[in-house]
Amino acid sequence: MSRILIRGGRILDPSVNRDEPGDLLIEGGVIAEIAANLEVPGSEVIDAAGAWVSPGFIDMHSHLREPGQEYKEDIASGGRSAVAGGFTAVACMANTHPANDDPAMTNFILDRALRDSPARVYPIAAATMGLEGEVMTEMVALVAAGAVAFSDDGKTITDSGVMRRVLEYSRLVGVPVIVHCEDRALVGDGVVNEGPVSTRLGLPGNPAVAETVHIQRDLLLAEITGAELHVAHVSTAGGVEAIRLARERGIQVTAEVTPHHLTLTDEALLGFDTHAKVAPPLRSRADVRACRDGLVDGTIDAIATDHAPHALHEKELEFTSAPPGMIGFETAAAVVLDLVRSGELTPLELVRRMSTHPAQILRRPGGTLSIGSPADVVVLDPERRWTYDPVKGYSKSRNSPWAGETLTGRVVATLVDGRLAYHVDRGILLP
Repeated sequence: MSRILIRGGRILDPSVNRDEPGDLLIEGGVIAEIAANLEVPGSEVIDAAGAWVSPGFIDMHSHLREPGQEYKEDIASGGRSAVAGGFTAVACMANTHPANDDPAMTNFILDRALRDSPARVYPIAAATMGLEGEVMTEMVALVAAGAVAFSDDGKTITDSGVMRRVLEYSRLVGVPVIVHCEDRALVGDGVVNEGPVSTRLGLPGNPAVAETVHIQRDLLLAEITGAELHVAHVSTAGGVEAIRLARERGIQVTAEVTPHHLTLTDEALLGFDTHAKVAPPLRSRADVRACRDGLVDGTIDAIATDHAPHALHEKELEFTSAPPGMIGFETAAAVVLDLVRSGELTPLELVRRMSTHPAQILRRPGGTLSIGSPADVVVLDPERRWTYDPVKGYSKSRNSPWAGETLTGRVVATLVDGRLAYHVDRGILLP
């Protein structure tokens, strides 16, 4: 029976509020023991001195592009990039080609992940057929096949009647509906946040109210249906406040925010850098401040990357034509550690938002180091400095605004189901 001893780390387990130094023993694929100064002859030892040892991160929102756009990413490359960033599990959106709107497609994704990905993969199924916002998918069959949630993602469901039925039926299968909230009529041709920066750039603006209006609609529908609503990539102060007030009214809503919406403003676009073009767009300093405050006070539950790979030739188009999105698995931890360095979050609370809460929202295993639980573990050195070069990373795509930047905080090791999947000095070790 294989044994791995992670020695001398800072053990962070939000599920039981554990934050203390110690060693962690993995045996037979599960957490076997946590104590000080463990001696286990014959075990493989991972040195965690100066590092955090926590449940593996779980990304609620990613795009793996397979099937249909494997030139950007596939399940194998996305899984490798994920474990290099400390993610032991990722949930992938349904906007593949064809869309994941059929149990056969869900089965395909799970089978391919089992064969090719070192990270666990959780398929999010389409809420409507072809992501067209008209005809609901067969939710019961999709959940039976392994779907963990429903979402039309960027193809926002504009018909309120359809959205109401999606929420009503989601209650029957007991999984959340994940919504990308933008009022398309208000967004129009907007490609950057509407404000001084869009004026300086001479580019059409996407107003913050477009997000707030749509969040308000979906919150009202969640209230009357009693369904579980999860708001993806919140980016505006108005959106955060709407969710906060809805929680006070008892509406079942959870929310996520991305590393880029926590740290970058629309000023990052002043050089027309298409790598910083995302949907929803980077917003104002006030919006970033509100998103950070919402994450700290619990209005926003989780951090999710919205990892969105695009090929080089696609991002080299003129700004209005380039597709929105950036890759994020390998830089996420380093970027959001800014919240710990600023004193806004403790290490334990940061891990809670990257691991424990996503596991709870998706009703998946993980987010804990409890004895006997599957050993999905990340070892993270919060002080390790490194220069991010996406060419040397594991994603097929390179579209990151942090390319060439020196970052602080790096994943040392990632273990999935008790097996070492990634080590900073040895690279990818699974499957």
